Amino acid sequence: MSLPAAFVSVILIWSTTPLAISWSAQGLGSSFAVFSRMALGVLLCIVLLAALRVRIPLHRKARLAYLVSGLSMFGAMALTYWSAQFVSSGMISVLFGLSPLLTSLGAALWLKEESLTPSKLGGMMLGLLGLLLVFRGGIELGAGAGIGLVALLFAVLLQSLGLVGLKRIGDDSPPLATTLGSLAVALPLFFASWWLADGHWPDDLPVRAVAATVYLGAVGSVLGFALYYYMIKHMEAGRIALITLITPVMALLLGHGLNDEAVLPQVWLGTASILLGLCLHRWGESWTYALMRRG
Repeated sequence: MSLPAAFVSVILIWSTTPLAISWSAQGLGSSFAVFSRMALGVLLCIVLLAALRVRIPLHRKARLAYLVSGLSMFGAMALTYWSAQFVSSGMISVLFGLSPLLTSLGAALWLKEESLTPSKLGGMMLGLLGLLLVFRGGIELGAGAGIGLVALLFAVLLQSLGLVGLKRIGDDSPPLATTLGSLAVALPLFFASWWLADGHWPDDLPVRAVAATVYLGAVGSVLGFALYYYMIKHMEAGRIALITLITPVMALLLGHGLNDEAVLPQVWLGTASILLGLCLHRWGESWTYALMRRG
């Protein structure tokens, strides 16, 4: 696949994933929906690894990476699916847009990879302002939305910490093998949470919910990750960062158009603040340097 095609595909996948999560969680129950998605992802990963003849590394770094990624995946996805009962799909995408800011902060504090320059700090402050505006808009939609947003924020934090942890471990296993190893760690936890929370096969299997779950397992979990890792290897980081600027707006529009989700003005303002913060965080230093050269 060409890089432009991969870029557009990832944007479409990440933009539609929150809506698919909402449909599957509301139709099948949050715990069963996420468990069935991950089970399907494991089966597809096994088939692909066997077809491509890729071996799964089991050395110490690989095992540690699987553990950290799997625990992070379980916490983030379990909270995301639970919050989908109260939070719109558009808000899920907007809050996950904060992930690059939180990951960068964790890398600076934990890995000492980069300094917190004024532009990066400014971007984080704009992101925080946007978060507050989104929370304000969410709370106005109902008390349950406030609880869901808190859970969702913890999900974003867990995902960001997982990414920093993987970076610290420095494992170089094939991406598909890492995906399977992570799913193998997380799947028993998803099964246990479903068993304890419900433990019963859904009485009704709505077509839309089943289709959304299959889409998430095949496209969201497997194809999306594979294309993302492919772009990381062959594309500049600056261009990849554009994805996080496009997907929240598209997700809000899709949720509003296809799921009749209300989008209050505060949410739009918060989204704009978060996206501006991402721009300042990613390109603020280069903008400052360009202005200084012109001056």
